[in-house]
Amino acid sequence: MRGDVPRRSAAQVADSREETIRAAASVASVIGLGALSIGSLADELGMSKSGLVGRFGSKEQLQLAALEFAAETFRRTVYAPAAQEPAGLRRLTAICDAWIEYLRRPPFPGGCFLTTASVEFDARPGPVNEAVKRTMREWLGVLEYQAGKAVEQGEISAALDPRDIAFTINALAVGANCEFQLHGEPRSLACARGAMANVLASEPRQPREQRAAAGGSAAFEP
Repeated sequence: MRGDVPRRSAAQVADSREETIRAAASVASVIGLGALSIGSLADELGMSKSGLVGRFGSKEQLQLAALEFAAETFRRTVYAPAAQEPAGLRRLTAICDAWIEYLRRPPFPGGCFLTTASVEFDARPGPVNEAVKRTMREWLGVLEYQAGKAVEQGEISAALDPRDIAFTINALAVGANCEFQLHGEPRSLACARGAMANVLASEPRQPREQRAAAGGSAAFEP
């Protein structure tokens, strides 16, 4: 275990709450957020439990802090660079590019923290489950909004549901992370990026009423 997580001195961690949370997120990415505790983190850092209890209060609060840190790291790494692009297809494409690079060079040793936490807590009710669900709803909402803008701007077919686009892109990223972490095969990331591109490459189509006016059989078209 100790060889898997980047080491930080006890002095570094003691001087910074952020460094403590960063270390907690790194540990949790390997052993699982559910296994993260005051004791496991204290052992990993070579610190006393009392110092960490004073900083976080409980195992649950430590877990929530690690999750929040990981979510903010994801936003900063994946969304922030893409936000410089115009809303719609260009921003969604930039998100996909940044996402794949995030999976290729994850900031945590266990890979995508949010993917692992989603799988681990999908059937475990409680505050951590609620926090994971809230985080994922927000992210899927970002993807859906950008897909909606792309449809609205005529960049993606109006026949496609923005919610379906968001779901598909997220599912591809989750699958790529699992495959890459398990086998270390870069091709899985390339396959996922290609599939994302296919999702976003759907040709815009005329609204149904325009096709009917042009002589199309609108009644039998989606």
